[in-house]
Amino acid sequence: MELGLKGKVALVTGSSRGIGRSAALALAAEGCDVMLTGRDQKALEEVAGKIRATGRRAAISVLDLREPGAAEKLIEQVKRELGGLDILVNNAGATKRGDFLALTDDDWTDGYALKMFGHVRLARAAWPLLKERRGSLIAIGGTGGRKPTAEFTIGASVNAAVAAFSKCLADRGKEDGVQVNCIHPSMVETDRLWRRIKAEMERTGLPEDKARAEMCKGFGITRFGRVDDVADLITFLVSSRATWMHGATIDLDGGEIPTL
Repeated sequence: MELGLKGKVALVTGSSRGIGRSAALALAAEGCDVMLTGRDQKALEEVAGKIRATGRRAAISVLDLREPGAAEKLIEQVKRELGGLDILVNNAGATKRGDFLALTDDDWTDGYALKMFGHVRLARAAWPLLKERRGSLIAIGGTGGRKPTAEFTIGASVNAAVAAFSKCLADRGKEDGVQVNCIHPSMVETDRLWRRIKAEMERTGLPEDKARAEMCKGFGITRFGRVDDVADLITFLVSSRATWMHGATIDLDGGEIPTL
């Protein structure tokens, strides 16, 4: 299927590992040049090398999007090194789990600093470039935003805010010609999920395969998601095949129906 992405320029935040890394590689495989950003230079260079091996351009920006002025600095680098912007994937950000009564104001502030305010600042800085090229913005939230639980108070709140913000941008995008959608991934195979699996193994004494099976059963899914599952959806949504998909928030959760 031709996706019409050859020659496009994409910026993927949090692209040193996990979903961001997979999204950057998937977009490059479809012909995009990619700006990679995160805080791990060695990991970003490894991803850039894979992209360049395909014949596409890759640029690296090592920064923390929580810092004042970081978003503007990143967009200036995109313009300088890649000449413009067609696709923004706002992926960076993680939040602390735990007992609500034990979570501090600093925990809440940190949770919103990158995944919410980082998204806001970067969307604002990138919007003129996206408007110029009638581009696309994808926000990565999380299914906790629609299915809140007591142990994920911060994350659920932040992800719900990300989805609401994306819907507001989509409304603006109808006038400015910018496509905006949000994806809520659920139990995806990342370092963070592995820590949860390991904790379950320690709690129950089960071997890894049985701990995984029990967790999948508890979440009402047949398997955990893969980062490529999310990357493939991102790639489709920003392609010429999905131009009528606008203002959507998609739960990518394997049909999750928790029973625990």
